[in-house]
Amino acid sequence: MTAPSLPAPARAVALAAWAVFAVFFLNGFNFATWASRLPAVRDELGFAESQMGLLLLFMAVGSLLALPLSGLVVQRLGAARAVVIFATINTAGLVTTAFAVSEGADWVVRVGLFVTGIGTGVWDAAMNLEGAAVEQRLGRAIMPRFHAGFSFGTMAGAGLGAVAAAAHVPVQWHLAAAVAVSLLAVLWCVRLFLPAGRVDDGGTRHADDSGGADPATAVPVHGPGDDRSRGARSALSAWTEPRTLLIGLVVLAAALTEGAANDWVSLAVVDGFGTDNAMGAVGLAVFLTAMTGMRLLGTGLLDRYGRIAVLRGSAGLALAGLLLFGLAPNLWLALVGVVLWGMGAALGFPVGMSAASDDPQRAAVRVSVVATIGYSAFFMGPPLIGFLAHEVGYRSALLVIAIPVVVGLLVVGAARPLPTAAGGAGDRAADDGARPGADDAASTVDRPN
Repeated sequence: MTAPSLPAPARAVALAAWAVFAVFFLNGFNFATWASRLPAVRDELGFAESQMGLLLLFMAVGSLLALPLSGLVVQRLGAARAVVIFATINTAGLVTTAFAVSEGADWVVRVGLFVTGIGTGVWDAAMNLEGAAVEQRLGRAIMPRFHAGFSFGTMAGAGLGAVAAAAHVPVQWHLAAAVAVSLLAVLWCVRLFLPAGRVDDGGTRHADDSGGADPATAVPVHGPGDDRSRGARSALSAWTEPRTLLIGLVVLAAALTEGAANDWVSLAVVDGFGTDNAMGAVGLAVFLTAMTGMRLLGTGLLDRYGRIAVLRGSAGLALAGLLLFGLAPNLWLALVGVVLWGMGAALGFPVGMSAASDDPQRAAVRVSVVATIGYSAFFMGPPLIGFLAHEVGYRSALLVIAIPVVVGLLVVGAARPLPTAAGGAGDRAADDGARPGADDAASTVDRPN
Protein backbone atom coordinates (compact mmCIF):
# COMPACT_ATOMS: atom_id res chain seq x y z
CA MET A 1 0.00 0.00 0.00
CA THR A 2 1.42 3.38 -0.92
CA ALA A 3 1.13 6.46 1.25
CA PRO A 4 -1.30 8.39 -1.03
CA SER A 5 -3.89 5.56 -0.89
CA LEU A 6 -3.93 5.45 2.92
CA PRO A 7 -6.50 7.18 5.15
CA ALA A 8 -5.39 10.63 6.28
CA PRO A 9 -4.08 9.63 9.77
CA ALA A 10 -2.14 6.65 8.43
CA ARG A 11 -0.76 8.71 5.54
CA ALA A 12 0.46 11.33 8.02
CA VAL A 13 2.32 8.65 9.98
CA ALA A 14 3.83 7.15 6.82
CA LEU A 15 5.09 10.54 5.65
CA ALA A 16 6.39 11.33 9.13
CA ALA A 17 8.33 8.04 9.12
CA TRP A 18 10.09 9.00 5.90
CA ALA A 19 10.73 12.53 7.20
CA VAL A 20 12.32 11.15 10.39
CA PHE A 21 14.44 8.78 8.29
CA ALA A 22 15.65 11.76 6.22
CA VAL A 23 16.44 13.88 9.28
CA PHE A 24 18.49 11.01 10.73
CA PHE A 25 20.29 10.83 7.36
CA LEU A 26 21.14 14.52 7.44
CA ASN A 27 22.37 14.37 11.04
CA GLY A 28 24.73 11.55 10.12
CA PHE A 29 25.81 13.34 6.96
CA ASN A 30 26.89 16.42 8.92
CA PHE A 31 28.85 14.36 11.41
CA ALA A 32 30.69 12.25 8.82
CA THR A 33 31.43 15.29 6.67
CA TRP A 34 33.46 16.55 9.62
CA ALA A 35 34.88 13.19 10.71
CA SER A 36 36.05 12.24 7.22
CA ARG A 37 38.35 15.28 7.11
CA LEU A 38 39.98 14.73 10.52
CA PRO A 39 43.34 13.70 8.98
CA ALA A 40 43.42 16.99 7.05
CA VAL A 41 42.36 18.91 10.17
CA ARG A 42 45.16 17.23 12.13
CA ASP A 43 47.67 18.14 9.42
CA GLU A 44 46.56 21.77 9.13
CA LEU A 45 46.64 22.33 12.88
CA GLY A 46 49.83 20.29 13.35
CA PHE A 47 48.34 18.41 16.32
CA ALA A 48 49.70 15.26 17.94
CA GLU A 49 47.47 12.33 18.91
CA SER A 50 46.80 13.58 22.45
CA GLN A 51 45.99 17.08 21.15
CA MET A 52 43.45 15.63 18.71
CA GLY A 53 41.82 13.73 21.57
CA LEU A 54 41.44 16.93 23.58
CA LEU A 55 40.17 18.81 20.54
CA LEU A 56 37.37 16.31 19.94
CA LEU A 57 36.47 16.57 23.61
CA PHE A 58 35.02 20.04 23.07
CA MET A 59 32.23 18.72 20.86
CA ALA A 60 31.42 16.08 23.48
CA VAL A 61 31.28 18.69 26.25
CA GLY A 62 28.79 20.76 24.26
CA SER A 63 26.53 17.76 23.79
CA LEU A 64 26.76 16.67 27.41
CA LEU A 65 25.80 20.10 28.68
CA ALA A 66 22.81 20.29 26.34
CA LEU A 67 21.43 16.76 26.62
CA PRO A 68 20.14 16.73 30.22
CA LEU A 69 17.68 19.48 29.31
CA SER A 70 16.88 18.16 25.85
CA GLY A 71 13.71 16.34 26.96
CA LEU A 72 12.24 19.51 28.43
CA VAL A 73 13.37 21.54 25.39
CA VAL A 74 11.63 19.17 22.99
CA GLN A 75 8.48 19.09 25.13
CA ARG A 76 8.32 22.89 25.09
CA LEU A 77 9.30 23.53 21.45
CA GLY A 78 8.04 20.36 19.81
CA ALA A 79 10.28 17.99 17.86
CA ALA A 80 10.08 19.89 14.56
CA ARG A 81 11.08 23.27 15.99
CA ALA A 82 13.78 21.73 18.15
CA VAL A 83 15.29 19.97 15.13
CA VAL A 84 15.29 23.17 13.08
CA ILE A 85 16.81 25.36 15.80
CA PHE A 86 19.53 22.95 16.82
CA ALA A 87 20.35 21.81 13.29
CA THR A 88 21.00 25.49 12.58
CA ILE A 89 23.27 25.68 15.64
CA ASN A 90 25.07 22.53 14.49
CA THR A 91 25.60 24.03 11.03
CA ALA A 92 26.89 27.33 12.42
CA GLY A 93 29.33 25.48 14.65
CA LEU A 94 30.71 23.33 11.83
CA VAL A 95 31.16 26.28 9.48
CA THR A 96 32.94 28.25 12.21
CA THR A 97 35.16 25.26 12.96
CA ALA A 98 36.09 24.69 9.32
CA PHE A 99 37.13 28.27 8.64
CA ALA A 100 39.01 28.45 11.95
CA VAL A 101 40.99 25.35 10.92
CA SER A 102 41.99 27.04 7.68
CA GLU A 103 43.24 30.05 9.66
CA GLY A 104 45.04 27.91 12.24
CA ALA A 105 42.94 29.51 15.01
CA ASP A 106 42.87 26.52 17.33
CA TRP A 107 40.85 28.23 20.11
CA VAL A 108 38.18 29.26 17.64
CA VAL A 109 38.14 25.66 16.43
CA ARG A 110 37.39 24.58 20.00
CA VAL A 111 34.58 27.11 20.34
CA GLY A 112 33.11 25.99 17.03
CA LEU A 113 33.18 22.34 18.11
CA PHE A 114 31.56 23.22 21.44
CA VAL A 115 28.70 24.97 19.59
CA THR A 116 28.48 22.04 17.18
CA GLY A 117 28.14 19.67 20.14
CA ILE A 118 25.23 21.66 21.58
CA GLY A 119 23.43 21.56 18.26
CA THR A 120 24.18 17.88 17.73
CA GLY A 121 23.02 16.79 21.19
CA VAL A 122 19.56 18.35 21.15
CA TRP A 123 19.02 17.62 17.44
CA ASP A 124 19.84 13.98 18.19
CA ALA A 125 17.44 13.80 21.15
CA ALA A 126 14.64 15.53 19.21
CA MET A 127 14.85 13.24 16.20
CA ASN A 128 15.01 10.15 18.44
CA LEU A 129 11.88 11.30 20.27
CA GLU A 130 10.06 11.88 16.99
CA GLY A 131 11.27 8.46 15.87
CA ALA A 132 9.90 6.94 19.08
CA ALA A 133 6.62 8.77 18.43
CA VAL A 134 6.30 7.24 14.98
CA GLU A 135 7.43 3.84 16.28
CA GLN A 136 4.72 3.88 18.96
CA ARG A 137 2.11 4.87 16.39
CA LEU A 138 3.16 2.02 14.10
CA GLY A 139 3.33 -0.48 16.96
CA ARG A 140 6.55 -2.00 15.64
CA ALA A 141 10.22 -1.60 16.58
CA ILE A 142 11.55 0.31 13.58
CA MET A 143 14.07 2.54 15.38
CA PRO A 144 16.99 0.60 13.79
CA ARG A 145 15.73 1.70 10.37
CA PHE A 146 15.78 5.33 11.43
CA HIS A 147 19.32 4.85 12.68
CA ALA A 148 20.10 3.18 9.37
CA GLY A 149 19.13 6.54 7.90
CA PHE A 150 21.80 8.11 10.13
CA SER A 151 24.27 5.51 8.87
CA PHE A 152 23.35 6.16 5.24
CA GLY A 153 24.06 9.80 5.95
CA THR A 154 27.45 8.99 7.44
CA MET A 155 28.24 6.83 4.41
CA ALA A 156 27.36 9.71 2.12
CA GLY A 157 29.35 12.16 4.21
CA ALA A 158 32.39 9.86 4.38
CA GLY A 159 32.20 9.11 0.66
CA LEU A 160 32.01 12.78 -0.21
CA GLY A 161 34.85 13.41 2.23
CA ALA A 162 37.02 10.79 0.51
CA VAL A 163 36.38 12.44 -2.86
CA ALA A 164 37.08 15.91 -1.44
CA ALA A 165 40.31 14.69 0.20
CA ALA A 166 41.48 12.98 -3.00
CA ALA A 167 40.70 16.16 -4.97
CA HIS A 168 42.48 18.31 -2.34
CA VAL A 169 39.37 20.42 -1.76
CA PRO A 170 40.02 22.76 1.19
CA VAL A 171 38.27 21.64 4.37
CA GLN A 172 36.47 24.95 4.88
CA TRP A 173 34.80 25.02 1.45
CA HIS A 174 33.90 21.34 1.56
CA LEU A 175 32.25 21.57 5.00
CA ALA A 176 30.53 24.90 4.42
CA ALA A 177 28.87 23.80 1.18
CA ALA A 178 27.90 20.35 2.46
CA VAL A 179 26.27 21.41 5.73
CA ALA A 180 24.48 24.39 4.14
CA VAL A 181 22.71 22.06 1.71
CA SER A 182 21.97 19.69 4.61
CA LEU A 183 20.29 22.47 6.61
CA LEU A 184 18.02 23.39 3.69
CA ALA A 185 16.95 19.74 3.48
CA VAL A 186 16.20 19.67 7.23
CA LEU A 187 13.93 22.71 6.89
CA TRP A 188 11.93 20.88 4.22
CA CYS A 189 11.73 17.52 6.02
CA VAL A 190 10.38 18.72 9.38
CA ARG A 191 7.20 19.96 7.69
CA LEU A 192 6.17 16.30 7.46
CA PHE A 193 6.63 15.47 11.16
CA LEU A 194 3.52 14.41 13.07
CA PRO A 195 1.45 17.45 14.10
CA ALA A 196 2.44 19.03 17.40
CA GLY A 197 -0.39 19.43 19.84
CA ARG A 198 -1.77 18.84 23.27
CA VAL A 199 -2.08 15.44 24.90
CA ASP A 200 -5.18 14.81 26.97
CA ASP A 201 -5.51 12.56 30.02
CA GLY A 202 -6.80 9.75 27.86
CA GLY A 203 -3.52 9.53 25.97
CA THR A 204 -4.61 11.12 22.70
CA ARG A 205 -2.65 13.82 20.94
CA HIS A 206 -4.86 16.48 19.33
CA ALA A 207 -3.68 18.87 16.66
CA ASP A 208 -3.45 22.49 17.81
CA ASP A 209 -6.19 24.69 16.42
CA SER A 210 -3.60 27.37 15.70
CA GLY A 211 -1.47 24.97 13.74
CA GLY A 212 -3.87 24.51 10.91
CA ALA A 213 -3.87 20.73 11.20
CA ASP A 214 -7.05 18.79 10.68
CA PRO A 215 -8.43 17.61 14.06
CA ALA A 216 -9.41 14.39 12.30
CA THR A 217 -5.75 13.49 12.18
CA ALA A 218 -5.52 13.15 15.95
CA VAL A 219 -3.70 9.94 16.73
CA PRO A 220 -3.03 7.95 19.89
CA VAL A 221 -0.21 9.45 21.86
CA HIS A 222 3.00 8.32 20.29
CA GLY A 223 5.65 10.20 22.16
CA PRO A 224 6.39 12.02 25.39
CA GLY A 225 3.68 13.22 27.74
CA ASP A 226 3.11 16.96 27.76
CA ASP A 227 2.45 17.73 31.44
CA ARG A 228 4.82 20.66 31.77
CA SER A 229 3.88 21.42 35.37
CA ARG A 230 5.63 18.23 36.38
CA GLY A 231 8.38 18.37 33.75
CA ALA A 232 11.32 19.23 36.00
CA ARG A 233 10.39 16.72 38.72
CA SER A 234 9.80 14.05 36.09
CA ALA A 235 13.20 14.69 34.52
CA LEU A 236 14.96 14.37 37.87
CA SER A 237 13.08 11.24 38.90
CA ALA A 238 14.18 9.46 35.72
CA TRP A 239 17.75 9.61 37.03
CA THR A 240 16.75 7.39 39.97
CA GLU A 241 15.23 4.55 37.89
CA PRO A 242 17.52 1.47 37.84
CA ARG A 243 16.15 0.23 34.50
CA THR A 244 16.73 3.58 32.82
CA LEU A 245 20.27 3.84 34.19
CA LEU A 246 21.16 0.31 33.07
CA ILE A 247 19.77 0.98 29.60
CA GLY A 248 21.98 4.06 29.63
CA LEU A 249 24.96 1.81 30.36
CA VAL A 250 24.07 -0.40 27.37
CA VAL A 251 23.86 2.71 25.19
CA LEU A 252 27.13 4.02 26.64
CA ALA A 253 28.93 0.83 25.60
CA ALA A 254 27.37 1.01 22.13
CA ALA A 255 28.23 4.70 21.76
CA LEU A 256 31.85 4.05 22.73
CA THR A 257 32.04 1.23 20.20
CA GLU A 258 30.53 3.33 17.42
CA GLY A 259 32.10 6.65 18.39
CA ALA A 260 35.62 5.25 18.63
CA ALA A 261 35.36 4.12 15.03
CA ASN A 262 33.85 7.40 13.86
CA ASP A 263 36.61 9.41 15.54
CA TRP A 264 39.65 7.22 15.06
CA VAL A 265 39.32 4.60 12.30
CA SER A 266 40.42 6.98 9.55
CA LEU A 267 43.49 8.04 11.54
CA ALA A 268 44.22 4.44 12.63
CA VAL A 269 44.19 3.28 9.01
CA VAL A 270 46.44 6.14 7.88
CA ASP A 271 49.00 5.88 10.67
CA GLY A 272 48.70 2.16 11.39
CA PHE A 273 49.29 1.03 7.81
CA GLY A 274 51.12 4.00 6.29
CA THR A 275 48.38 4.83 3.79
CA ASP A 276 47.18 8.21 2.52
CA ASN A 277 44.28 10.30 3.83
CA ALA A 278 41.90 9.11 1.11
CA MET A 279 42.36 5.47 2.24
CA GLY A 280 41.65 6.60 5.80
CA ALA A 281 38.30 7.96 4.62
CA VAL A 282 37.68 4.66 2.84
CA GLY A 283 38.29 2.79 6.11
CA LEU A 284 35.65 4.91 7.81
CA ALA A 285 33.28 4.33 4.89
CA VAL A 286 33.73 0.53 5.25
CA PHE A 287 32.79 0.72 8.92
CA LEU A 288 29.76 2.89 8.22
CA THR A 289 28.60 0.66 5.37
CA ALA A 290 28.72 -2.45 7.57
CA MET A 291 26.84 -0.64 10.32
CA THR A 292 24.20 0.58 7.89
CA GLY A 293 23.56 -2.88 6.50
CA MET A 294 23.12 -4.31 9.98
CA ARG A 295 20.68 -1.55 10.92
CA LEU A 296 18.58 -2.33 7.86
CA LEU A 297 18.38 -5.92 9.08
CA GLY A 298 17.70 -4.82 12.65
CA THR A 299 13.90 -4.68 12.64
CA GLY A 300 13.64 -8.20 11.21
CA LEU A 301 16.17 -9.54 13.71
CA LEU A 302 14.33 -7.90 16.60
CA ASP A 303 11.00 -9.30 15.41
CA ARG A 304 12.46 -12.79 15.19
CA TYR A 305 14.88 -13.03 18.09
CA GLY A 306 14.05 -10.11 20.43
CA ARG A 307 16.12 -7.33 21.93
CA ILE A 308 18.20 -9.37 24.34
CA ALA A 309 19.47 -11.95 21.86
CA VAL A 310 20.19 -9.25 19.27
CA LEU A 311 22.15 -7.14 21.74
CA ARG A 312 24.20 -10.14 22.87
CA GLY A 313 25.01 -11.11 19.29
CA SER A 314 25.97 -7.52 18.50
CA ALA A 315 28.41 -7.41 21.40
CA GLY A 316 30.06 -10.61 20.18
CA LEU A 317 30.55 -9.21 16.68
CA ALA A 318 31.94 -5.95 18.05
CA LEU A 319 34.49 -7.79 20.21
CA ALA A 320 35.63 -9.96 17.31
CA GLY A 321 35.94 -6.96 15.01
CA LEU A 322 37.89 -4.85 17.51
CA LEU A 323 40.38 -7.64 18.15
CA LEU A 324 40.87 -8.35 14.46
CA PHE A 325 41.36 -4.69 13.56
CA GLY A 326 43.80 -4.10 16.39
CA LEU A 327 45.90 -7.24 15.83
CA ALA A 328 45.70 -7.90 12.07
CA PRO A 329 49.08 -7.95 10.26
CA ASN A 330 47.85 -6.21 7.10
CA LEU A 331 45.31 -3.63 5.97
CA TRP A 332 42.92 -5.96 4.16
CA LEU A 333 42.51 -8.31 7.10
CA ALA A 334 42.06 -5.29 9.36
CA LEU A 335 39.27 -4.08 7.08
CA VAL A 336 37.49 -7.41 7.65
CA GLY A 337 37.70 -6.56 11.33
CA VAL A 338 36.22 -3.14 10.54
CA VAL A 339 33.24 -4.87 8.89
CA LEU A 340 32.58 -7.05 11.97
CA TRP A 341 33.10 -4.03 14.22
CA GLY A 342 30.57 -2.02 12.24
CA MET A 343 28.00 -4.81 12.36
CA GLY A 344 28.45 -5.19 16.11
CA ALA A 345 28.17 -1.46 16.76
CA ALA A 346 24.98 -1.03 14.72
CA LEU A 347 22.08 -1.84 17.00
CA GLY A 348 22.98 -0.95 20.58
CA PHE A 349 22.14 2.74 20.31
CA PRO A 350 18.80 2.47 18.46
CA VAL A 351 17.62 -0.47 20.59
CA GLY A 352 18.52 1.50 23.70
CA MET A 353 16.49 4.48 22.48
CA SER A 354 13.52 2.20 21.84
CA ALA A 355 13.86 0.65 25.30
CA ALA A 356 13.91 4.10 26.90
CA SER A 357 10.74 4.98 24.97
CA ASP A 358 8.73 1.87 25.91
CA ASP A 359 6.36 3.95 28.05
CA PRO A 360 5.18 6.86 25.83
CA GLN A 361 4.27 9.06 28.79
CA ARG A 362 7.84 8.93 30.16
CA ALA A 363 9.71 8.73 26.86
CA ALA A 364 11.04 12.30 26.74
CA VAL A 365 12.74 12.32 30.13
CA ARG A 366 14.01 8.75 29.87
CA VAL A 367 15.45 9.29 26.39
CA SER A 368 17.13 12.43 27.75
CA VAL A 369 18.74 10.43 30.58
CA VAL A 370 19.80 7.53 28.37
CA ALA A 371 21.15 9.88 25.68
CA THR A 372 23.10 11.86 28.28
CA ILE A 373 24.72 8.70 29.62
CA GLY A 374 25.40 7.49 26.08
CA TYR A 375 26.91 10.77 24.97
CA SER A 376 29.31 10.71 27.90
CA ALA A 377 31.13 8.20 25.67
CA PHE A 378 32.15 11.12 23.49
CA PHE A 379 33.40 12.90 26.62
CA MET A 380 35.53 10.00 27.80
CA GLY A 381 36.48 8.29 24.56
CA PRO A 382 38.41 10.87 22.53
CA PRO A 383 40.92 11.95 25.21
CA LEU A 384 41.39 8.42 26.55
CA ILE A 385 42.10 6.89 23.15
CA GLY A 386 44.12 9.94 22.10
CA PHE A 387 46.45 9.65 25.11
CA LEU A 388 46.74 5.88 24.71
CA ALA A 389 47.45 6.27 21.00
CA HIS A 390 50.32 8.63 21.82
CA GLU A 391 51.93 5.75 23.76
CA VAL A 392 50.98 2.62 21.80
CA GLY A 393 49.52 3.77 18.47
CA TYR A 394 45.92 4.13 17.31
CA ARG A 395 45.19 0.47 16.56
CA SER A 396 46.38 -0.83 19.93
CA ALA A 397 44.66 2.01 21.77
CA LEU A 398 41.31 1.10 20.23
CA LEU A 399 41.45 -2.33 21.87
CA VAL A 400 40.47 -0.67 25.17
CA ILE A 401 36.92 -0.38 23.81
CA ALA A 402 36.54 -4.14 24.42
CA ILE A 403 36.12 -3.40 28.14
CA PRO A 404 32.86 -1.37 27.93
CA VAL A 405 31.54 -3.81 25.33
CA VAL A 406 31.81 -6.62 27.89
CA VAL A 407 30.25 -4.46 30.62
CA GLY A 408 27.32 -3.61 28.34
CA LEU A 409 26.90 -7.28 27.55
CA LEU A 410 26.45 -8.06 31.24
CA VAL A 411 23.49 -5.67 31.68
CA VAL A 412 21.55 -6.09 28.43
CA GLY A 413 18.68 -7.72 30.33
CA ALA A 414 17.56 -4.25 31.43
CA ALA A 415 16.43 -3.54 27.84
CA ARG A 416 13.73 -6.23 27.92
CA PRO A 417 10.52 -4.59 26.56
CA LEU A 418 7.84 -3.22 28.87
CA PRO A 419 4.18 -4.12 28.15
CA THR A 420 3.73 -0.70 26.49
CA ALA A 421 6.66 -1.22 24.09
CA ALA A 422 6.29 -1.00 20.32
CA GLY A 423 7.01 -4.47 18.99
CA GLY A 424 8.66 -6.83 21.45
CA ALA A 425 7.31 -9.94 19.77
CA GLY A 426 10.73 -11.59 19.61
CA ASP A 427 11.34 -11.19 23.33
CA ARG A 428 7.87 -12.45 24.22
CA ALA A 429 8.38 -15.45 21.94
CA ALA A 430 11.75 -16.17 23.54
CA ASP A 431 10.13 -16.07 26.96
CA ASP A 432 7.33 -18.39 25.79
CA GLY A 433 9.65 -20.75 23.92
CA ALA A 434 7.92 -20.00 20.63
CA ARG A 435 8.65 -18.04 17.47
CA PRO A 436 6.60 -14.90 16.76
CA GLY A 437 3.89 -15.27 14.18
CA ALA A 438 3.58 -13.23 11.05
CA ASP A 439 0.92 -11.06 12.66
CA ASP A 440 3.43 -9.74 15.18
CA ALA A 441 5.42 -8.14 12.38
CA ALA A 442 2.46 -6.71 10.50
CA SER A 443 2.00 -3.02 9.94
CA THR A 444 -0.68 -1.06 8.14
CA VAL A 445 1.43 1.75 6.75
CA ASP A 446 4.57 2.04 4.69
CA ARG A 447 7.86 2.39 6.53
CA PRO A 448 11.34 3.52 5.55
CA ASN A 449 13.50 0.63 4.53
